Amino acid sequence: MKQQTIKILYLLLLLLSAATVNAQQARPTASVAGTLQNEQAKPVDYATITLLRAKDSAVVKGTLTNDAGNYVIDHIMPGKYIVKATNVGYHPAFSPAFEVTADQTQVSAPLLKMEQNSRSLQGVTVTSSKPLIERKLDRTVMNVENSVLAAGNSALEILERAPGVTIDKDDNITLKGKQGVTVMINDKLTYLSSTQLAALLRSTDGTTIQSIEIITNPSAKYDASGNSGIINIKLKKNKQSGTNGSITAGAAYGKNFRDNTSLNLNHKVGNLNVFGTLSRGDVTRQNVIDINRTVVSGPTTTYFMQNTLMKRTVHYNNYRVGADYTTSAKNTLGFVVSGDYTNEYNNNKSVTNIGSTPVVLDSVQHTPSTINQTYRNIAINLNDKLVIDTNGQELSIDLDYSKFKNNSFANNDTYFFLPDGSVQHPALFLRNQTPSNITIYTGKADYTYPINKNLKLEAGVKASSVKTDNDLRAEIEKGGTFINDVSRTNRFIYDERVSAAYVNLGQTFKNTSVQVGLRAENTVSTGNLITNSQVVHRSYLDFFPSLFVNQTLSAKHELGFNFSRRIDRPNYDNLNPFVYYLDQYTYEKGNPFLKPQYTNSFELNYTYNKTINVTLGYSHTTDASVDVLYTDTVKKATFQTNENLQTQNNYNININTPYTIAKWWTGNVDVTGFYQKFKSAGLFGGTLNNGQAAFQGRTTQTFIVPGYKFEVSAFYQSAVSYSIFKIKPQYSVDAGVSHSFYKKKMNIKLAVSDIFDTRKNRVATNYTSTNLNLVQKNETRLARITFTYNFGNSKIKARQHRTGAEDEKGRVKSGN
Repeated sequence: MKQQTIKILYLLLLLLSAATVNAQQARPTASVAGTLQNEQAKPVDYATITLLRAKDSAVVKGTLTNDAGNYVIDHIMPGKYIVKATNVGYHPAFSPAFEVTADQTQVSAPLLKMEQNSRSLQGVTVTSSKPLIERKLDRTVMNVENSVLAAGNSALEILERAPGVTIDKDDNITLKGKQGVTVMINDKLTYLSSTQLAALLRSTDGTTIQSIEIITNPSAKYDASGNSGIINIKLKKNKQSGTNGSITAGAAYGKNFRDNTSLNLNHKVGNLNVFGTLSRGDVTRQNVIDINRTVVSGPTTTYFMQNTLMKRTVHYNNYRVGADYTTSAKNTLGFVVSGDYTNEYNNNKSVTNIGSTPVVLDSVQHTPSTINQTYRNIAINLNDKLVIDTNGQELSIDLDYSKFKNNSFANNDTYFFLPDGSVQHPALFLRNQTPSNITIYTGKADYTYPINKNLKLEAGVKASSVKTDNDLRAEIEKGGTFINDVSRTNRFIYDERVSAAYVNLGQTFKNTSVQVGLRAENTVSTGNLITNSQVVHRSYLDFFPSLFVNQTLSAKHELGFNFSRRIDRPNYDNLNPFVYYLDQYTYEKGNPFLKPQYTNSFELNYTYNKTINVTLGYSHTTDASVDVLYTDTVKKATFQTNENLQTQNNYNININTPYTIAKWWTGNVDVTGFYQKFKSAGLFGGTLNNGQAAFQGRTTQTFIVPGYKFEVSAFYQSAVSYSIFKIKPQYSVDAGVSHSFYKKKMNIKLAVSDIFDTRKNRVATNYTSTNLNLVQKNETRLARITFTYNFGNSKIKARQHRTGAEDEKGRVKSGN
């Protein structure tokens, strides 16, 4: 396997070398570099630069200035030239004539200065011509900038209107019915928990968003992991020097109080851009779970009726700071440091009635438990982007280091009573400490080479190393003293190394675009359950092809097709075989034998008039990794774990359309219908063959009156089958009003989620020995107030960039 990987990397390096040599051999004598400024000696960015022949003013080549007003024009033959600069709001500027000689490799053009045209923009309003929904070769783009969605909405509210996207009561994001979506901001993984991510997106003003990219089938350029897709929120690019930022403060109340605040800052001066985000929050939420179980053990049937009140309090602090420095017109260096400092406290109270019939009790158990958890995480990214020439040839390099230090202290006390309230037998006291350390190193390089105007090559390599160390120190009380519980104490160490290489080739024709790609990933992993001397070693090489075709049928009709093969490696926690108790009869544990799942996905897309988007999809997954429940009929205990099913098939259709009824009334409808089928022979001694058609839909109505905006949103999900579970329908209605003032720099919003308090999870399963009904009611009805203040130059945003550790960090459990 290692030799195969080496061959792949060697061939790819040959390909990169050949492309680079070819470019160098074809390159003419010199590059022309220069700077464009205004009357105040400040850089003029994104101006059009044209190189003209001095003798006849014939156009030779053109380019744009960057953020610092610099430009470079490559592949220039010897001769005499003039540089012309044009930009909206300025008079054209011309340089004196200068000469490029045969012995020069780089020539500095004379400094160009432009004068503003005070009359050129009088009475002119510039608006965006991009459609709201835009189909690209490998993704669907929702162009938020200058749309009615931007003003007064947060990033989270805008994301809910994106094609195929649904956000549930716990702020979990699903894409076309699939969970586990990767969310990135400016091509960078957030790797926050659902609560932290929701807080970040709520504090991100919609006016700062350029677009939202929906990538349901990522190309070979992306990590092959994940079959749910990628959502990339792109913020606006840097345009002017200065400082800007925003302050957001929010509070909410349901059954408990919660609050959040955040500060975003960006500062750009010359070639340096510094940015940072600080956010904090206190979240207390309540969760009530009722579980009724029936356990048949030989001739005996036992009924368990369990009620659990779970109260969870989380205090989180997140930070993200970084800088980008443009060392030259061709090169930008950057770094990002991010992390979180989170404390979590869980206080659970569980009462279990046990009897030979549902109405006759034999015993009662009271199980209060407390869990204190800390999360101390840091991630460092160093990046370099080199623009090799103005034709689009570029090389980017990323180096990443991430460290996750989590610790958990748990106390589980169980008191045993008879139906009359007398003590049945002595109480059981358990406690454990579980320190966990995860270290991730990644490095990647991506190269882009436009072979000609319509043909482009992309290639790259990546290597990652992950080590997790989980140490369960379990104790049991004996004679008033806690001693080591040898039946539970354990240590699990997991090492994983992945090396990857990819190549993409894209061709554009008149009305057709095609991209084919291939990614190879070699994985070597070792899971070591030290106490039991149990070692699981795996080594495998996989190939992941992808294909994208997009056809423009006419001005109003577009058609697209894509295919990709994906892999989902188990999350690190799911591989950890430790046992975590809710009570004596209910617990969860990981599965060190869990295998990765593989998915082949096919999609057909149709877009009408740049607004209505329809997608048909099919995916086939082997070794599908899912949550399951198993009942030990001897111990009469039910536990949750992860298992590999043989196959999972998913058929889906999604329809998304925005519409306008009147100037003051707009709406959006998103409907997803899907059918999921799970098959597995031999699962817990039975044969699973479970499938059901289902749908989910959301509609949002927006009403605008001067200074105010009102919104009403309704959500419905039909009954659905998943793995061994049957999930009943759920629905909710949300509403809110926002008001912008102080030159639209301030915004205050009042909103109520789940107004009628109808959202609840109702789950049932009756498979082999497991017969269970569960009703879970989270704290979903919340009244929320949010205040946002934007200050400074609103055109400054951090450089868009994607690190190399998205896949690895996405498999780590977050704080809340």
